[in-house]
Amino acid sequence: MEMIDTHTHLYSEQFDEDRDAMIQRALNEGVKRFFLPNIDSNSIEGMKDLVAKYPNNCYPMMGLHPCSVGENIEQELALVEKELASNKYIAVGEIGIDLYWDQSFQHEQEVAFKKQIEWAKKLELPIVIHCRKAFDEILTILDEVNDEQLSGVFHCFTGSLEQANHILNYGDFKLGIGGVVTFKNSGLDKVVEQLNLKDLVLETDAPYIAPVPFRGKRNESAYVSRVAEKLAEIFQLPLTKIAQQTTANALEIFKINE
Repeated sequence: MEMIDTHTHLYSEQFDEDRDAMIQRALNEGVKRFFLPNIDSNSIEGMKDLVAKYPNNCYPMMGLHPCSVGENIEQELALVEKELASNKYIAVGEIGIDLYWDQSFQHEQEVAFKKQIEWAKKLELPIVIHCRKAFDEILTILDEVNDEQLSGVFHCFTGSLEQANHILNYGDFKLGIGGVVTFKNSGLDKVVEQLNLKDLVLETDAPYIAPVPFRGKRNESAYVSRVAEKLAEIFQLPLTKIAQQTTANALEIFKINE
């Protein structure tokens, strides 16, 4: 049984003391591939080091996270553009809009989001979207740019059934399901049960948003199995079927050949 963690920050300093052991725990759980979203200029080196050390397991993305959009937006975007042009990445991400922590750079976040979507289309890469308190803003932009070139993953989806269907009506999109689906009062399980398993991919967002029973602790990629177990319960399917289908979904949307 093979699973893919389609969104994990393995290069995070929270793993500095036990990174290799943590990756081995995930491999032992059947999590064979790790898709690494970039944050900003500070995360690129650590991400590349991991890809070099685990070339058969770690797959890098390139993008500017909305929480890193600020006064130096031009320099950060220039570096993203340069990296996309000169190195191999599986996606443009993670990109999007985050109005939870700080709204002072909302315009710049929207500019960065649109520009990176444009690059993704030109390179025929999927986008990986970060959304926090910005569903309307993000969907408005996606409505504007939607065409047959647009594809991607809506990372850490926690929206309504209506929002899920809105996203899935775009060209080629999947919803990233992580630890929140295991939270007792999240309500996400009630949304997910009305969706098609073919539209979902597994993720952790490690080291953040650990699933039950690890909620509140450091998340790690091995715990993607807990998300898969919850989906097996929701869809009343064997765990092997959940792993098989979500892995196929991930390979398809990220255009990775076995």
